[in-house]
Amino acid sequence: MKCQKCDKPATFNVAILTGAEPQELHFCDEHAQEYLNQPAIQGSSVGSLASILAQGVAKKMSISKAAAELQELDQQTCPICGMSFHDFRHHGGLLGCPYDYDFFNKQIDAFALNYHGEHKHLGKIPKRRLTDSGERLLLIKFRRDLDDAVLYEDYERAAKLRDKIKEFEQAGGR
Repeated sequence: MKCQKCDKPATFNVAILTGAEPQELHFCDEHAQEYLNQPAIQGSSVGSLASILAQGVAKKMSISKAAAELQELDQQTCPICGMSFHDFRHHGGLLGCPYDYDFFNKQIDAFALNYHGEHKHLGKIPKRRLTDSGERLLLIKFRRDLDDAVLYEDYERAAKLRDKIKEFEQAGGR
């Protein structure tokens, strides 16, 4: 069946039971959205009831559209650490690497606004923070190497890496 307003296939069917005979309407997604967003006829209880029902259906359609968009966002992964946006949302909002802030920038802004109600950080700034992204990467590399050394029980190398990290942090790094 085709839409009553265009040649696209009808995906939304409405049966209006107000008169002697039921009236059927058939719309594509685009025209269904237009139909559902029409204001109710003034002074008509049937019109207002139809408007309430239409708003409910429109809300469900927008929720399903948002769910599809979220599913698409969840598939995005950081090219550096491989973390997906789904992992970020389902693991307490923890990111995998410093580049996730750049890669998921729009999503993080929306997430922060929804969660905190603000975009701007109003809290304290750490006294010892990294100023250069190269320093961040170096510190991350040291920490990963330390984890590997401990995992492979190379304690001599682990001690050297621990000392490097401590020295790095005291010199103004994190």
